[in-house]
Amino acid sequence: MMNMDELKNLNPKNPGSWPWVAKILAFVVLFLSVVVAGALFDWQGQWETLQAAKQEEEGLKETFLAKKKQAINLDLIKKQLIETQESFGALLKQLPSKSEMDALLTDINQAGLGRGLQFELFRPGAETVNGAFAEQPITIKVTGNYDDIGKFSSDISMLPRIVTLNEIAIVPSGNALSMDATAKTFRYLDEEEVASQKKAPGAKKP
Repeated sequence: MMNMDELKNLNPKNPGSWPWVAKILAFVVLFLSVVVAGALFDWQGQWETLQAAKQEEEGLKETFLAKKKQAINLDLIKKQLIETQESFGALLKQLPSKSEMDALLTDINQAGLGRGLQFELFRPGAETVNGAFAEQPITIKVTGNYDDIGKFSSDISMLPRIVTLNEIAIVPSGNALSMDATAKTFRYLDEEEVASQKKAPGAKKP
């Protein structure tokens, strides 16, 4: 074996004069250097490929998450649309057709009479068309005691069809109270009426 002094005394310009042990060590070091350099060069390419693959993986994950979020939102929108359609259908059922309006007016009148109220005025007004619906105001004036008028108002709100009381004014009238109000009810237009509205002058084109 060579000691440190012998290694220090080796002439790097004349390796042919080195002892065999020094030559073998130099060869091993050179060989290992070449192997390590080659490995590093080869690994560098693989490392870059790996990094590119990781970046692509992250991009695919982000795309997947975005698509998944869109799918969840789409399902939520579909669910909300179905709920809206169901709510609209339930609301539509509360609106009478043209042929049912007379029966509804009778129900409103009977609700007052059933509470012992006296009708001094019950006058349906002209309809106002708004989109696929028609609104009809009814001017009413009834007299009775406070309790019966309150129960009449409650009965109106409990009717199976939509009826609202507006512009309510209650004043004393002798030993009773007099209530002036405008009841409003709504009905949906039939197919012929909707078609007529679309053909009417000034109607908005879709």
